[in-house]
Amino acid sequence: MPACIRTIALVMLALGAAPASAGPAPARPAPATSSPAAPSPAAPAPQPKTVTEASPQLVAELRPVVERARQRFEARDAGGVLPNVSAQYRSAGLTKAGLREQLLAMFALYEATRVRLSIDRVQLVDGAVWVYTSGEVTGRLPLLGWMRVLAWQGQPEVARREGGAWRLIGFQD
Repeated sequence: MPACIRTIALVMLALGAAPASAGPAPARPAPATSSPAAPSPAAPAPQPKTVTEASPQLVAELRPVVERARQRFEARDAGGVLPNVSAQYRSAGLTKAGLREQLLAMFALYEATRVRLSIDRVQLVDGAVWVYTSGEVTGRLPLLGWMRVLAWQGQPEVARREGGAWRLIGFQD
């Protein structure tokens, strides 16, 4: 459950933390065969990813997007948060529809929420924009008061431009 909450908290921030898996799912092993065939050749080694730091201009472009999403989340405005998520979002089996359900559940549970968030770094990984964030979400429960819902450090999420706006796309796993 913490992975879902972290994902929701960061999706609402438009470019926040990733689900617990920080990359694509591992490849499944090939099924075993019963014939004593010759051993198959080893699979080629995966190509190393090309990683470069994003330009200061790109980081500056992302900061107000994150801030607007943070404000919409604190306003408990699911309709203002979800446009920051691509219809093709998929990460650790979670889709945009699943994120919507989790977000609405969080808004129903907590009377109010607060978010502290910082962009740690932005990298281009094989051309994709990876945004690493740290932060904390607190929520106010009836009778119990304010409590920490989630905290994270250096968590990545993948974003891209769609229709002129930045949207989260997840790791597509």
